[in-house]
Amino acid sequence: MRLFLAVAVLMLAFVAYTAAEEETVQEKLNKFAERVADAGRTVADGARTQYDRLRNSEFATNAKNWFQRQVEKLQSKS
Repeated sequence: MRLFLAVAVLMLAFVAYTAAEEETVQEKLNKFAERVADAGRTVADGARTQYDRLRNSEFATNAKNWFQRQVEKLQSKS
């Protein structure tokens, strides 16, 4: 009987110890939200970088200048 009682007490202590280490649902959701926010920031930073590279590219500059010349030609004809 003492052995049974000792094993039961040890099992309860082990369950209490492992339960104390587990994260709560709120903590898991907070970590998930942080990961999603980090992923969003990473995507936003990448998109911003690509936008800046495109905006400052030679093609974009040439296209912008061409459109400006066309608008100026149209305005001068009016």
